[in-house]
Amino acid sequence: MLCDSHIHFIPQEIAENTSFYKGVWTDKNRLFEFLSLNKIDRALLVYPATDAHIKLGWEELCEIYNSNLEALLEENPKLVGCGIVNFDTNVSVQVKNLKEAGFKGVCIASSEGGAFLLDKSNLLFEAAEKYGLAIFVHPQTINPIGFERVKDPLLMPVLEYSLDNSMLLGLLMMEGILEKFKLNFIFSSLAGVTPFLKERYDRVYAMLRSREMVKDLGKLPSEILKKAYVDTSGASLANIKLAIDLFGEDKILWGSDYPVTGDVKANLAILDGLGQEIKEKIVNKNFNTLFK
Repeated sequence: MLCDSHIHFIPQEIAENTSFYKGVWTDKNRLFEFLSLNKIDRALLVYPATDAHIKLGWEELCEIYNSNLEALLEENPKLVGCGIVNFDTNVSVQVKNLKEAGFKGVCIASSEGGAFLLDKSNLLFEAAEKYGLAIFVHPQTINPIGFERVKDPLLMPVLEYSLDNSMLLGLLMMEGILEKFKLNFIFSSLAGVTPFLKERYDRVYAMLRSREMVKDLGKLPSEILKKAYVDTSGASLANIKLAIDLFGEDKILWGSDYPVTGDVKANLAILDGLGQEIKEKIVNKNFNTLFK
């Protein structure tokens, strides 16, 4: 069995109001063909943080996206859905509605409008915990961290998206949110640069604690970060090994990032280097444990 934890579909009504997410992003048949050709048995649909809310507004955007995904879930039983919410209205009611509609999670961007909105997010986390939905974090693609200083078509997706994702995970750790809520947080793309910083997190934390310059987290950062899940999004074997070292083999989910994807078969083949037991966890067991 093969499970894909990171695929996208953008309804046409939304795509028409975006600057990038057009064409293949809206093609339902191409998506179904992708699942069939690659023998993907279950796949998690997530929202990639488009700029459509600028023209549509969040209320209309959520209504269009969630209703289209609900229809897609009914049409194709392979799909597992993450809906989106409007933070400016009753979040708890929206999450309850997503649960009743069959969604398994809520997708959020790593930041919004150049800020990390933890106060608003806490209301969402409370509701998601109450109704048993996962939180999928996708990098912010509109004004990610650093965008005000560097606007570059390569550096933004490579560095700024990654750093935005990494910063939110760091904030969830520092604010005690990972420990407070009994929630399954899934960070896309190995949570950015976080796996590369395991040793530095612990070393700098120990140094700052010795000088009483940082609050007592109760345990090392690397231990707290293990509470998060991450998806691979086409990552190399070397980077996946770093993620396993930090998050653990039970917290890694294979993801294609369709339609931004390379050679699926080649990417799956590299996992053979981890051994069959770990590979099975990454490509299906961890996903099926998470979304029973």
